Amino acid sequence: MAKHKHRSLQTATATDGDGTARPRMKEKEYQKELRRLHGELVTMQEWVKATGAKVCVVFEGRDTAGKGGAIKAITERVSPRVFRVVALPAPTERERSQMYLQRYVPHLPAGGEVVIFDRSWYNRAGVERVMGFCSKGEARQFLQATPSMEHQIADSGVILVKYWLEVSPQEQTRRLEGRINDPRKTWKLSELDLLSYTRWDDYSRARDDMFRATDTEWAPWYLAVTDDKKRGRLNILSHLLSVVPYERMKRETVKLPERPEPAERAEPRVAVRHIPTVL
Repeated sequence: MAKHKHRSLQTATATDGDGTARPRMKEKEYQKELRRLHGELVTMQEWVKATGAKVCVVFEGRDTAGKGGAIKAITERVSPRVFRVVALPAPTERERSQMYLQRYVPHLPAGGEVVIFDRSWYNRAGVERVMGFCSKGEARQFLQATPSMEHQIADSGVILVKYWLEVSPQEQTRRLEGRINDPRKTWKLSELDLLSYTRWDDYSRARDDMFRATDTEWAPWYLAVTDDKKRGRLNILSHLLSVVPYERMKRETVKLPERPEPAERAEPRVAVRHIPTVL
């Protein structure tokens, strides 16, 4: 893999999907639009609950591409009873003996749910294939079988949305260096990340084969360039809201009821342990 020049600090610009360099989005601008989109996600949530809709969102992409941040942006203002995140650990011995797709099926959404896969069955087309955790024949069989499986999911009434998050080699290097040097991020760095870093072109070929085999009318792939994380998250949220055909549900006006003045003070009358006041 060719070495790329990079800065250890975040650069002022980021590259869009069409190759255009744009200024990175400012925090104030980001928070303003995120607030608006969160309101729309709550509206979508109420529609999902009321109609029994089933939504499944798959996040795949390069290491450091921002899958976790995008998922957090979607879920941080909605109910975890409606929006459920699935991030499966490595399979057990029993699960390794099952049909490959079997362990994912129980996590698909029921009526009134939005299920978000933080990596999914597409592990077999990506990391497992590139890192040699499955054979070439197993990877090929997966790509052949998946469109039919996803057709069945869509026919069952599930709205299936698949995102691939892409970053440039330079941006991936910068983010991995950040994980090495920032004590808040060291938990994000694994040996697999370091091994994957040396196989950029292998992942590119695996991604393209996956797109060719599994980009279908009923379950298309959508690519999001996330060199600018803020802009990428907003674009993903906006797109998700555009592909789920939700409607604004009628909501009754809520008025806080009258409450009598408390007869007793709020503080407990028994001995309690207060936390130390350090700030």
